[in-house]
Amino acid sequence: MGKIPNNSCAIARSLEVLGGRWTFLILREASTGSSRFSEFRSGLGVAPDVLTERLNTLVENGVMQKVPYREPGERARFSYALTDAGRELLVVLLGLQQWGDKHLPWPDGPSFLRQVEGTGRPVHIGFIDDSGNEVDERSVALVPTVAHPRLK
Repeated sequence: MGKIPNNSCAIARSLEVLGGRWTFLILREASTGSSRFSEFRSGLGVAPDVLTERLNTLVENGVMQKVPYREPGERARFSYALTDAGRELLVVLLGLQQWGDKHLPWPDGPSFLRQVEGTGRPVHIGFIDDSGNEVDERSVALVPTVAHPRLK
């Protein structure tokens, strides 16, 4: 795991790892099946040095893991797989997609639909309480704790 940023705010700490422009696009590609450097590169058109830096950051912070592979007659290489922590970011990634589809709609419609596999029922991203009930975002309260800088 990478060095945890020195900030009591979880959002700020998360952005230290995930805030780069290309990060969520790399995660999008990984969640739709890309795993090799060349696949990320061709799917995104990102410069190789930027891609290397972002992948290294994601690996160092436990979002992705390197998996060795070797094509016949080729040198050993690494593919990149989402870890449990990386898969947990799918809700954030799809939340961004949902927001963009609503507030920045594309004329041809969304590029992906969020559906329940097997039934095709639509899925939306929302808040769920500890009993499994959906909560309207206007009812979600952010309650400061002793870790909050203003309460120290």
